[in-house]
Amino acid sequence: MSLGSRIFQREKLDRYLETDKKFIKTMSALDLISLGIGAVIGTGIFILPGTVAATKAGPGIILSFIFAAIVCSTSAMCYAEFASALPVAGSAYSYGNLVFGEIIGWVLGWALILEYVLAVAAVSSAWGAYFQSFLKGFHIGFPTAVSGPFNPAAGTYGNIIAIIIVLLISWMLSHGMRSSVRVNNTIVFVKIGIILLFIIVGLFYVKPANWHPFLPYGWSSSKGGVLGGAAAVFFAYLGFDAVSSSAAEVKNPKKNMPIGIIGTLIVATVLYVGVSIVLTGMVSYTKLNVADPVAFALQFVNLNWVAGIISIGALAGMFTMMVTMIYSSSRLIYSIGRDGLLPHFLGKLDKRGNPGNSLMLVTIVIAVMGGFIPLDQLTNLVNIGTLIAFLFVSFGIIPLRHNKEIQNNHGYQVPGYPVFPIISALLCLYMLTKLPAETWIASIIWFVIGLILYFSYGIRHSKINKDREV
Repeated sequence: MSLGSRIFQREKLDRYLETDKKFIKTMSALDLISLGIGAVIGTGIFILPGTVAATKAGPGIILSFIFAAIVCSTSAMCYAEFASALPVAGSAYSYGNLVFGEIIGWVLGWALILEYVLAVAAVSSAWGAYFQSFLKGFHIGFPTAVSGPFNPAAGTYGNIIAIIIVLLISWMLSHGMRSSVRVNNTIVFVKIGIILLFIIVGLFYVKPANWHPFLPYGWSSSKGGVLGGAAAVFFAYLGFDAVSSSAAEVKNPKKNMPIGIIGTLIVATVLYVGVSIVLTGMVSYTKLNVADPVAFALQFVNLNWVAGIISIGALAGMFTMMVTMIYSSSRLIYSIGRDGLLPHFLGKLDKRGNPGNSLMLVTIVIAVMGGFIPLDQLTNLVNIGTLIAFLFVSFGIIPLRHNKEIQNNHGYQVPGYPVFPIISALLCLYMLTKLPAETWIASIIWFVIGLILYFSYGIRHSKINKDREV
């Protein structure tokens, strides 16, 4: 068999379904939406509406969030069809294996590893810093030596809080999804409650005069305008794709997976738009270019008690994001190990039906990165990993529909086929061109490492290749 035919061999859905049936199906549509909101709504909801309004869009930030949601919805619909047709673990990695071939699946899996691991490591580091400032409000100090990434010049040797929170979440997930979902749902409801508290209380302090002019920078200008603002906030919606990792653990996935993915985007849009309306109505957009615009707006109208509660919402937002991403990354590593492209022990499930070995691996990697490595300059890599996955999932709808071995009877299908999937892919390409050159250089290095790993290990241990040789 030639190298080309080996690397483009496609997996069989039946084998994935047989292997993944060991997962315990416990999750409902509401659980999926909660998981998705946990990933999408983080601290960004308390920051982006203010800073982007001040620097790019003015009160038109409201329209920017709506446009960004429309752009994201095209990819969300493509993910929903894949999740409905292919209810297996692994998200875009498994989809790529099934419709494009093993090498594309590997590239997508490698991109998602980049997205998930870097995202959680960066957020765990931020959570540690945020929690320390929260404790300072109660006059509780933390030793400088264990309060930041490894930087002896600054007197910091590790962020112990970042490490502890990652270990705590991993311990929670290791006890099974039933109990983990309950905890996650509770914290997500608290977070949504805090956001709604800001919207409801803030409405009483809205001054319509603050919305004039509504489009100070127009629709598109050198400053950005509404469309420039939409490009800036587009990445606030990323994370809903992590929901598709859970397909093997969902009750009635044909129905519940599309509800979970699309429902996440709808709820997130309503919350982002609601915060944008109230925030720009409370304070002139010209004053919102600060580190914490929501807290600033509340203090501006003497609502300091609500500002204090917002800090709890920010901590809750980061916590649920880490839960979703650690969960998703463990399922992704399990899927790659299941197929032999990473060591086989990573593709095993424990007695609780959890991928314990893969969970342990991602926990160690994330804890080390979040606790010791400065990640400020690497977070753009999260966006490139996500967009590459979006791109292939969007184009992938076309071969999915033509694959006679994969039936999606009575499942969700993207409307306007094939126009919508093509529009989605083109929008992803456009967003990729907006990323800085240094992000592209770092990502190329990452993918070269991935290809070396695939051709030196993965292709020789791949189960699909071994099956063909038998």
